[in-house]
Amino acid sequence: MTRHRIALHLGRLAAGLLGAAILSLAVLSNMAARPTNLGATNGHLAECPATPNCVSSQTEREDRRMPPWAFSGDPQAAFERLRQAVEAVPRTHVVSASGGYLHVECTSAFFRFVDDVEFLVDPSQSVIHFRSASRVGRSDFGVNRRRMEALHKEFETE
Repeated sequence: MTRHRIALHLGRLAAGLLGAAILSLAVLSNMAARPTNLGATNGHLAECPATPNCVSSQTEREDRRMPPWAFSGDPQAAFERLRQAVEAVPRTHVVSASGGYLHVECTSAFFRFVDDVEFLVDPSQSVIHFRSASRVGRSDFGVNRRRMEALHKEFETE
């Protein structure tokens, strides 16, 4: 077999393996069920998982903590402003919105991974707490943190 044919076969093998990996990731993301620990309990969102693919304003883990978003004025008006900012994001679906709690699913463009993003308005402190977590995988390469930073900027400009 010539070097050219060997290179051609290796290229096809590599392309096949890459295709299989991409297909596996797509299947994995579509099969991931919505977590059962979502929602607010006594004014708190769920703790971030042990994997580094989550950020929260209420987590005990220093490397995953971000400050809550301050607002002034009417808490309901802040909640509506928040919802408008969130709904402006592509591939974002509102799952539930009531009583100062907002849960949205954000789907990535390429692999269709779903991240669960929750918000909780705390009227007594005039802040909005949040949690953004990937459903699958170990690392998110900073996607959740960048999402929350961008949403915060959008919320501030609404």
